Amino acid sequence: MQLTTTIFNSKTVFDNNYQIHIIDVEDYSQALLEYINEHFVSICEGDSGSDIDTVKQRARDFFERKSLSTKMGAIAEFFVHLYLKDQGYKQECTYFNLEENSIKKGFDGYYSKDDIEWIMESKSGSIDSNNSKHWNKVKTAYDDLKDKFNGNVTNNPWKNAYNHASQIDVGTEQNIRKNIKMLSDNFTRKNYPLISDFNIIPASTIFLNGQWENQDLDELSDKIVELISEFKYKDIIIICITKKSVEQFLNFINS
Repeated sequence: MQLTTTIFNSKTVFDNNYQIHIIDVEDYSQALLEYINEHFVSICEGDSGSDIDTVKQRARDFFERKSLSTKMGAIAEFFVHLYLKDQGYKQECTYFNLEENSIKKGFDGYYSKDDIEWIMESKSGSIDSNNSKHWNKVKTAYDDLKDKFNGNVTNNPWKNAYNHASQIDVGTEQNIRKNIKMLSDNFTRKNYPLISDFNIIPASTIFLNGQWENQDLDELSDKIVELISEFKYKDIIIICITKKSVEQFLNFINS
C-alpha cells in the first residue's frame, strides 16, 4: 500500500486495471481548509465568477432542514469531487444541481483526465448504521451504476450529465459533450450501453460520531479487492473516505 504526499495523505493500491484510494479525514488541517476555499466555488458552480461567501450561502440554504442522511450524502459527494480534483481529474459537472435545492437525478459525478472519461457514484452512511462498512457502500454504489447503465431507473442519467456538461461555466470539451449526448439519445431509444465498456468510480464515505477510530487498512483493501473481482468495468477507481463527523463540513460552510 502506497502513501501519497498530497494534502489528503491517502493510502493507495494500484493494479493493472484497478485503483483503491483510502482517505482519512480526522480533522480539517490548515492546508485542507485552504484547498477547500480555493476550489469551493469551482466545485459547486464551475467558473461562475461568484464569490465564495455567496456560494457558501447557497450551500447553507441547501443543507437547511435537510435530513441527516441527505446531509451525509451531499458532504460525501463534495469530498469525492475535492479529492478527484487533487488527483488531476477535471469535473465535467457541478456539485450544485441545476434545479435549486434539489438532488441530482443522474450520475453523482462525471470527470475526464488525459482524454479518458470517468463516471462516479457516491454512497455514504453513519458508522452506527446497518451495512456501515466501506465494502458494503462500494457494492451499493456499483449496483446503482449498473442499474443506470441497464436502464433500470426512472430518469435518463445521461441526459442529466449532458445538461451539466453543456453549462458554459463547466467548460466541457465538445467531444465529451457529443459522446454524452449520443449516450443520452441511445438511452431514450432503450439502447443501453455495457458497464464493462466504461471507466467507473464507486465511492464510499463513512461518518464517525465525532470520535476518531482507526480503520484496519489491510482488511479494507483485501475486502475491496475480493469485491471488485466480481465487478464488470473497463477501468475502476475505488474511493473510501472516513470522516470524523458531519459537523466539520457544516462548520466550514457556516464560517
